[in-house]
Amino acid sequence: MNKSLLPDRHKQRDFFTCDIFDSFKDDLASMEHPIFSLSTKPDHRMLEYQRNDANIKIKPSFTGLATIFDKDILLYLASALMSAKNAGETISQTVRFTSYDYIVSTNKSIGGSQYQILKDGLARLRGTSIETNIKTKGVEVTKEFGLIESWEVVKEDKKGKAIAIEVKLSDWFYNSILGNEVLTIDKEYFRLRKPTDRRLYELARKHCGNQDSWKIGLANLKEKLGTAVALRKLRFNISKLAESNHLPEYNVSIEKDVVMFSRKEPPKENKPPSKLPVYVSDKEVKADGGRPGESTQQVKERLAKLKQATKGNNNARVRIK
Repeated sequence: MNKSLLPDRHKQRDFFTCDIFDSFKDDLASMEHPIFSLSTKPDHRMLEYQRNDANIKIKPSFTGLATIFDKDILLYLASALMSAKNAGETISQTVRFTSYDYIVSTNKSIGGSQYQILKDGLARLRGTSIETNIKTKGVEVTKEFGLIESWEVVKEDKKGKAIAIEVKLSDWFYNSILGNEVLTIDKEYFRLRKPTDRRLYELARKHCGNQDSWKIGLANLKEKLGTAVALRKLRFNISKLAESNHLPEYNVSIEKDVVMFSRKEPPKENKPPSKLPVYVSDKEVKADGGRPGESTQQVKERLAKLKQATKGNNNARVRIK
């Protein structure tokens, strides 16, 4: 079992929300900009970014910045609203949901602490303030606002666990839903254990999209990630990720501080626009060992040709010594 992935905790679930969340959605603005903290500890930094015509200031509350795991709440709500919208139903900026459905749909463990974690996440989403001029639905928002406007526990059980939650979304986030400014993400996203892996997947999904591949320099990637780790540590982490290759949908490779994301399979919703490049992982290169005088790139090219030659033959196997 890959230790970078959480177990699929609710594989056998059969409650009615299962069909709704076969398709999860993420909003384009927060996929592009590093709004959520990647720290697993309370993060009280004030963040400021400027890229192209977008200016963003992110201010924490006394409980800290909203984290990328807190963002699961917004992903859940965006998915529910888009599902209802696509079905022709009337949607509202205020959404009521059950904590149990949220916990199961986003692959959380069922336990007493999860209900408190949910409420803590809602508090950070409400407390984190953003001053930005990001455009959604053709409207430029330049005021300061919270990631959500408000939240409340509508009902609690005898042990104090939240049963029903009501959330009013910010105008900025709700405008993304109204304007269809969202992308479908793989439900395996919720099995990613590390915050950086989640952010890397978001960037790959946003920038690679339905293309075959997307390249970016390591320094620029660090800025887009919004990570505080040193560049050498990020380089090491990307190299380890290239070995395990566990991101949903996308392969990752790094060479000379250029990181490339490439699709593992053609997009399901479209016919493949072209032949996808054959991916050779660093682990396969190490297992092969190389031939005398071969560079790492030459080993990759040779193994890629071997894979391509056997592609389409169901009985063929790529054997790597």
